[in-house]
Amino acid sequence: MDMPVIVRGLELESRELNLGVTSQSILSSDVTGSNNVSLDLITLNSNAKYSLSLEKDSIGWLQVLQGSGVFDGYDIRLSSNEVVSLPLGFRGDFTASSDQTKLLLAFVPEAERFDKNIDSIPTGLKTTDWSNEPVLKSEHDERTRIYLATRTLSGTEAYRCEMIRYPIGTSAPDHHHEGAEHFQYVLKGTGTAMLDGKPCDLIKGDALYNFDHEVHSFRNNGSEEFIFVEFFVPGGCKTVWAPNANVCAWLPTGKDIHGRPPSRDIAYHVHGEDKDI
Repeated sequence: MDMPVIVRGLELESRELNLGVTSQSILSSDVTGSNNVSLDLITLNSNAKYSLSLEKDSIGWLQVLQGSGVFDGYDIRLSSNEVVSLPLGFRGDFTASSDQTKLLLAFVPEAERFDKNIDSIPTGLKTTDWSNEPVLKSEHDERTRIYLATRTLSGTEAYRCEMIRYPIGTSAPDHHHEGAEHFQYVLKGTGTAMLDGKPCDLIKGDALYNFDHEVHSFRNNGSEEFIFVEFFVPGGCKTVWAPNANVCAWLPTGKDIHGRPPSRDIAYHVHGEDKDI
């Protein structure tokens, strides 16, 4: 069985793409040994332009981590509330509106492997304001979840993405996934990943890549909220919990992250049984 891959954000090298634009490769096939998904971090100065070009058989997903900007030719200003689903073979130029604009970019090559209907997804950019999405609360602990990419939001089952928040002192039981590989990218705070019973401390900017069937869990022993993005390829998979553990189920709160009524309703469901969300 493959072992988890841990990438330390502070150790990543930066490569200058053009004036005012740098790139850091977080996950690639050279790092993980898998070609399911790659992950890059792009940093731009104000008015700098990043030329994004996908292979014709690839799809992508973008999250603005900080700052703001626009894709040339699209009347959509993107800020740190937005995520973007990129269609097959997308090509476009992103211009930053502020210094230190940061883009987290995931790419899924040969996407038809994971979605036989990939040719039918929308050809334009599909944006989601995750701050309007429903906040879901774990049934048995204090974790919360916000979906960032599902079949409903992105139009494809090739991947799924969510933001998970662990308040101080929160933990979840051991589990593994069958039928998908996935990564976590830490957005805030510090946490400990238990990888087959062995602890691994994670900080902001770190990434953890888990293969099929790898047992893992997380806990927050830090002094602030621990938040990460979790990205699955393909989007559908089975989750198996440790013996005697509570099955992870998610309850609707009826609110978005700002405490407002959310843009849509998501009913109570068990993790891994969320295909139609």
